[in-house]
Amino acid sequence: MADVNQLISDFYRVAQERDFARDFQFRVLSIATGDTGVTFDENDLVYVRTATVPARSITNKPVPFMGLNFNVPGNATYPNSEAYSLEFYCDAQSKIRQKFEDWSRDTFNDANSTGNYFTPKQNSTIDLVQLDSKMNRVAQYKLVGVSVREVGPLTYNIAEGTGETVKFTATVSYHYWTRVS
Repeated sequence: MADVNQLISDFYRVAQERDFARDFQFRVLSIATGDTGVTFDENDLVYVRTATVPARSITNKPVPFMGLNFNVPGNATYPNSEAYSLEFYCDAQSKIRQKFEDWSRDTFNDANSTGNYFTPKQNSTIDLVQLDSKMNRVAQYKLVGVSVREVGPLTYNIAEGTGETVKFTATVSYHYWTRVS
């Protein structure tokens, strides 16, 4: 018998016990834009097509001693926190995209160089939830200090369109995230 207990039968047993996360068992619960007055509700968020649970990294700080580097943990960083993207199906009246346009104009209005380009507050958040096969919450994450960065284009294929659903990407930044549950 092998010394390592990682055989097909072990994989099968553990897979039956734990199952697998599926790429559709994820939802965006809420987007709170802080004090902008722009609101997203569950009717908007049902149009989210793709999103991700973001990454978190601990920086490495090498400490040299007698020709050997000791690797000491440093601070936390949030890779791609400056450009977190959500892809949406575009509704027929573009209401969801227009909410991101309004949020963007509230942040900075180039017509008169004014806006709320303040440091995003703690009440500007996005709540994400991982689900199991029965739609029960597995984990919930909150992105904190969210602000809009880009409202992606809408692409139409006028000459050869087949009726494909139009999509757009909204990109935000955030300061950090926490696991709520």
